Amino acid sequence: MNGKLVGGFIVLSAAIVGAAIYYLQEYHFYEPVQLADGEVPVELTSLVSGVPEGIIADDFEGTNATSSPIRYRACFTTTMSQAMLSETYEAYEGAVPLTGPGWFDCYDAEEVGTALEEGRALAFLGEKDIEYGIDRVVAIAEDGRGWVWHQINRCGAAAFDGDPVPPGCPPPPDADMNETPAGMPQEGESDG
Repeated sequence: MNGKLVGGFIVLSAAIVGAAIYYLQEYHFYEPVQLADGEVPVELTSLVSGVPEGIIADDFEGTNATSSPIRYRACFTTTMSQAMLSETYEAYEGAVPLTGPGWFDCYDAEEVGTALEEGRALAFLGEKDIEYGIDRVVAIAEDGRGWVWHQINRCGAAAFDGDPVPPGCPPPPDADMNETPAGMPQEGESDG
């Protein structure tokens, strides 16, 4: 009889802990992105000036979390063509969309990744080093749908691993960057 009580307690405790972890990962830390009046929701880095510039972005929807700098996700639509965008804004090499929370329906990392691989979407640099070692990446599909996420760049990858930063990288702002910041996945993991 006591074994059933102990076993039941262990199973119940595991279920509660599992539910709490799921809730924290999927819901607790995320908040909707609130834009200030007149704030441009999506920017791309100009090929001419090297500075982010606002683009036409309708139906903007975003979510972010203070627990990690790579939890930012957003979706939008634009009437700007890929041809015009390619001639005006900096492409982003090595774009890999990270998974987002399951409830954020407009952003599907697998769909975005497939569209990028098949050439139906193009990736652009939104803003380099939005936070040290983190770039804002924007992908725009042929049909005008767009997605935004934050991605660790080569400088951040080296700094967070405790390696010397590659040539051309700014020095890390903190000498203690040899650890991956809390909430950031290691290489090959998702942050979802």
